[in-house]
Amino acid sequence: MITVHITDDHRMLIEGLRILINESNIATVMSVSHSIAECRRSLAFKRPDVLLLDIKLPDGSGIDFCAEIHGKYPELKILALTTHDEYSVVRRMMGNGASGYILKNALSEEITTGIESVMNGEEYFCEEISAIMKKQKDQDVWLTAREQDLLRLLVDGNTNQEIADGLYLGVETIKTYRKNLLLKLGAKNSIVLAKMAIEKQLI
Repeated sequence: MITVHITDDHRMLIEGLRILINESNIATVMSVSHSIAECRRSLAFKRPDVLLLDIKLPDGSGIDFCAEIHGKYPELKILALTTHDEYSVVRRMMGNGASGYILKNALSEEITTGIESVMNGEEYFCEEISAIMKKQKDQDVWLTAREQDLLRLLVDGNTNQEIADGLYLGVETIKTYRKNLLLKLGAKNSIVLAKMAIEKQLI
């Protein structure tokens, strides 16, 4: 049986989760805490298999705490359970060591499936977060301000020399920027690069 620790400051939610998990025949709630400090003390004494962790807690950020716990107990599976559905927050939480991310309005079976999945070494997102991550994947291109300027001039049909003059840079520097953009965006040539810039609204 998978053991679970819940860290959330909403007591009614915790009780609902306790019943759901204990009746799942998959896992059991070993302990609960309502703050980062309580959770830190509890984990030092006895560790569960999975930690259900809220992101907004009374005494700090669950995102930062996730990194701390992952560093101390890398074998512990951390499953975010929160109301935050922003892509950047999901990325930060996963980057700090979480194995999964579930919204509090997720279906009951998504919570138990998430617990089971992360214990099997899989990454898990509830359906709503999975859709957000999939949608963002194609748009997840980070360009510098200079690269954006170059793209705008490229889309307008400027030559390397004209772009160099417009940005007050050397032609060879512009060629290097263009080559890097082709690699970054996976474009075959400048025509495809310009098309992608427009379609993905990168400029």
